[in-house]
Amino acid sequence: MAAGMRLPRFSNKTATTLLLAQTICLLLFVVYQPGPSSPTETGRERVHVLVLSSWRSGSSFVGQLFSQHPDVFYLMEPAWHVWTTLRQSSAKTLHMAVRDLVRSVFLCDMDVFDAYMPQSRNLSAFFKWEVSRALCSPPACSAFPRGAISKENACRTLCTRQPFSLAQEACRSYSHVVLKEVRFFNLQVLYPLLRDPALNLRIVHLVRDPRAVLRSREAAAQLLALDNGIVLGTHGKWVEADPHLHLMREVCRSHVHIAEAATVKPPPFLRGRYRLVRFEDLAREPLAEIRALYAFTGLSLTPQLKTWIHNITHGSGVGKAFEAFRTSSRNARNVSQAWRQALPFTKIRHVQKVCASALQLLGYRPVYSEDEQHNLTMDLVLPRGPKHFSWASSD
Repeated sequence: MAAGMRLPRFSNKTATTLLLAQTICLLLFVVYQPGPSSPTETGRERVHVLVLSSWRSGSSFVGQLFSQHPDVFYLMEPAWHVWTTLRQSSAKTLHMAVRDLVRSVFLCDMDVFDAYMPQSRNLSAFFKWEVSRALCSPPACSAFPRGAISKENACRTLCTRQPFSLAQEACRSYSHVVLKEVRFFNLQVLYPLLRDPALNLRIVHLVRDPRAVLRSREAAAQLLALDNGIVLGTHGKWVEADPHLHLMREVCRSHVHIAEAATVKPPPFLRGRYRLVRFEDLAREPLAEIRALYAFTGLSLTPQLKTWIHNITHGSGVGKAFEAFRTSSRNARNVSQAWRQALPFTKIRHVQKVCASALQLLGYRPVYSEDEQHNLTMDLVLPRGPKHFSWASSD
């Protein structure tokens, strides 16, 4: 030590006090080291996305486009729990209960399910829980890393008994919460959510050619019987057969009401928050359409997702009946055209009459003969207009 340098002298009491203070600071540093940051902790606003569609319109596929994204917490049709619990009611009377549940889930408040689920429950209590990558990844479960593409069977095997409370913890760790719903029949019921300062809501309105929807509904008729009864207000009676297309009329009418509310003099709070997507456009140009969809919701397309999307849309065949609610590798273009070979022309003529307004508004060309129906060189998907497919100002 250099000559003349004197160290300060402390009493034993002072040294003990300083050591204690240093120890407390160290403990506080260790205890309060942050874990994975939530969006609010990092100064980012969480984005809420509602994929709004109807049964058999490709919504499970679009749901997976969001579910497999590493920044997304996704649930498929949480309102299924409302409808199955209150099955004596009608779709209209359940609108507010469904909306309130959706709001709570967007805010990661999973206690809302207390009214619709057993008190003792695991992650597997959620409807179609295994299709949510977020419920198969940390912190909910360790079956797949957060950046990996999840597999339903593996998730079902490894994560079934995970505590239900982990869903809330997982939800709060993502920048985007995405819900897919088929149980809203107008846009006005969602206005309180769009005005809610606690939410940053985007609406993706997915539609499909009504003729293709009819063909797909017929293939999955038994699975839709309970929902059909609620749509038609049968007070709990299941409805499988629908020879007069009453259900298709309700589905088409709801799409027209939603699209018109969003594009014909829409309210100011809808600006930049609604996007209409046709399944057929996704089938024809999947990567371009998905890039636009991600941009609308503040997400980016990763190389891994790009490869997965290519594989999932370039398979063979059009899907089997047992795959009614699964996203499997298929030829997306063939799926979108399958109705032209499968439906008899008499049914096509009927559904075109029932859904005439939807065909016109959404850009689908009617066919007037069996020759036109089977002529696959005749394009029945019209070029989309800006007023139909994005937010349009009242000007």
